[in-house]
This record gives sequence, C-alpha cells and structure tokens, in this order.
Amino acid sequence: QVQLVESGGGLVQPGGSLRISCAASGRTFTMSPMAWYRQAPGKERELVAVITITGNTNYADSVKGRFTISRDNAKNTMALQMNNLEADDTAVYYCNIYPIYAVRNWGKGTLVTVSS
Repeated sequence: QVQLVESGGGLVQPGGSLRISCAASGRTFTMSPMAWYRQAPGKERELVAVITITGNTNYADSVKGRFTISRDNAKNTMALQMNNLEADDTAVYYCNIYPIYAVRNWGKGTLVTVSS
C-alpha cells in the first residue's frame, strides 16, 4: 500500500506562485502514472494534472499553462509548480496514482488558499 505525504501548501495572493510536493513510499509510485487532485470546499474532488512513468504530462483545462507537474522516480517524489494562482485554485491538494478508480488510500493533502 502506497503512503503519501503532501506538503508545501499555504496562503498566497492572486497572481502569486506556490510549489507543493509529495513524498511517496512503496513500489507503486515508480510503477504507476501519478496525478495531483484537488477538492475545493463544497465541491467534488477533481483531477488537476497527470504525469506518466516516462514524464508525459496532461492538465485540466482550468490550470493548463499555469501549473507544471513533475516527478523524480529515484526519490519517489512529485511536485506541482503553480503560477498565476487564482481564487478558484483554493482547495486541498492530494497526490496519488492515476486513474482515480485505482486509488486505495488518500493522504491528508495540503491546503492551498488563494486570497488577498
């Protein structure tokens, strides 16, 4: 069972940047496509970005051009660089394997708040 720890969230002003990170344990990380998901207050969890084992990426339309996902298979870590943040990006962000129906457990997530 993969263990996931997200970190790096915080309060940022609109237009600002933030980099969040994920540390994973277990062989599942290096054998799976990985993703960042987020859940805003009162909304369902949604997919933000995906990265394959070989580094190919895909993004939700709402973050395309602003967010960049990356991974380091040697260190079992993943990151999400978020630029030009908007109020609608406020959410708890989670890392996990992709697709979501393969997820067996969730970490605690990291809260990103975009507000002036």
